[in-house]
Amino acid sequence: MATKTSGGNAAFHNFHNDYAHVADPNERRRLALAEIDKAPFGWYHIRAIVVAGVGFFTDAYDIFAINMVTPMLGVVYWQQNEGTIPSNADTAIKVATSGGTVIGQVGFGWLADIVGRKRMYGLELILIIFATLAQSLAAPSASMSIVGLIIFWRVLMGVGIGGDYPLSSIITSEFATTKWRGAMMGSVFAMQGFGQFAAAIIALIMAAGFKESLKSAKTVAECTGVCGLATDKMWRVVIGFGAVPGCIALYYRLTIPETPRYTFDVARDIEKGDKDIKAYVSGKQGEGKVDELRRVRTYQETQQTLDIPKASWSDFVTHYMQWKNGKVLLGTAGSWFFLDVAFYGLGLNNSTILSAIGYAKGDDVFEVFHNTAVGNLIIVCAGSIPGYWVTVALCDKIGRKPIQIMGFVVLTILFCVIGFAYHKLSEHGLLALYVIAQFFFNFGPNATTFIVPGECFPTRYRSTSHGLSAAAGKVGAIVAQCVFGPLRTRGYQEGDEDKSPWLNHVMEIFALFMFCGIFTSLLIPETKRKTLEELAGEVPGTVNYDSRFQTAAGSGTQNSGEESGTGDAIEAKV
Repeated sequence: MATKTSGGNAAFHNFHNDYAHVADPNERRRLALAEIDKAPFGWYHIRAIVVAGVGFFTDAYDIFAINMVTPMLGVVYWQQNEGTIPSNADTAIKVATSGGTVIGQVGFGWLADIVGRKRMYGLELILIIFATLAQSLAAPSASMSIVGLIIFWRVLMGVGIGGDYPLSSIITSEFATTKWRGAMMGSVFAMQGFGQFAAAIIALIMAAGFKESLKSAKTVAECTGVCGLATDKMWRVVIGFGAVPGCIALYYRLTIPETPRYTFDVARDIEKGDKDIKAYVSGKQGEGKVDELRRVRTYQETQQTLDIPKASWSDFVTHYMQWKNGKVLLGTAGSWFFLDVAFYGLGLNNSTILSAIGYAKGDDVFEVFHNTAVGNLIIVCAGSIPGYWVTVALCDKIGRKPIQIMGFVVLTILFCVIGFAYHKLSEHGLLALYVIAQFFFNFGPNATTFIVPGECFPTRYRSTSHGLSAAAGKVGAIVAQCVFGPLRTRGYQEGDEDKSPWLNHVMEIFALFMFCGIFTSLLIPETKRKTLEELAGEVPGTVNYDSRFQTAAGSGTQNSGEESGTGDAIEAKV
């Protein structure tokens, strides 16, 4: 029997004493996790959202700021090409981040299941900060081009960004109350919208700050001297500012406690899990304090009686070889792949698309950069940010799965309209449809593909599975950049006014990918208002119940009875 502890009052209830008398470790775990699931929404939840959300703000800023930066790089380093960055260099710089992100998502996701969420959280942010500052200070030399330098640092930055996806998702999920888990995870992901907004704002401020210098050139081909110097300063500030929010959040990430679910299910440390939950629900920063002697004794006594299977490669394969589990991973990974083909195919080319529909034009270089930044702001403010927050408001009411399927259906229709009616629509009509598409990306699969993988997998493989799903998405982003980027310029001849003659057909292909996403979405479960343990198949009588837990429970009960004398003694204590 666990010993009761002192402390607790009307403001900070001593939850530990509520179940300190319970001898069965499985029952103690269930009761402890129920405290997190049923806890009223409080400041400790807001703190978790902010700490994770600032990272996603940084991620989005660093990913999408390149929209505004590549035209500036063209002005500074490709005056021999009329101030325009070559399409292969543009594609390589944008793909570099996605390539690094795939590595980070799989690597950090796997490590967070092996060594713990706490040990990995913050390391990815250090990598992002370092690589971001290095980019902003990069300069070419006789032996190294600017493209090579930026690609190198953006790959490293991408590894850090990739690590943030599974870690922020599952840490928020495992600390969240069941009632508002979707809203909490959605709020973290919604910070991407503010990151995109900040990138456009900084670009707009830079354009305004160097207005007189930029106005000295009528076109980017003539932007030399003071105009070229101003542009060189602009792109470095736009990139470098991405390190600022990461520095603010770094301390809080490095000092978070381990998630109680990891402590219970993977570390299998009952006493530590109890104390961490008590500290968290009481609103205290950091980990709970535990009696080390009792912790060691309890750890030794409970290793053979916990029902939760131990993580191993054989168990991982066995788990996902079952169709009911494997189809969920296929659904989350497939949906993210189909989504990101279109989402990043468009998102990383906002400036190009704005130019193609005639919105990023101007009488001088200042107006070109100014209008490009304003166009990005319009897309983000009118489409992306509202879409994110509508998802936050509704995902715990109407569910993740309906939102995801609805989003894919609407996007299929929108891309068909944009693609097949491209040459019949006005500039304002195309911009309006593009903004609506951004809204339904985010009030749709872009948000839900992040939320669902953080909920529907068992704790011992949750981070790895989320990382694999997210990596599938970034593979889609790479496909979009490597395949559809060049397709956009198919048929372009030197001197043609339209530099993206195949853009309408690319939109039609995106419609096909959105249509495929509808079917992969049918494979995922609805996670609304269900505990993580129910979704992992641990709760008897539910649809997801895994029969292996029944076997483990029987074995655990028998071992418990043998060690304590009789099963009746344990039952009496409970």
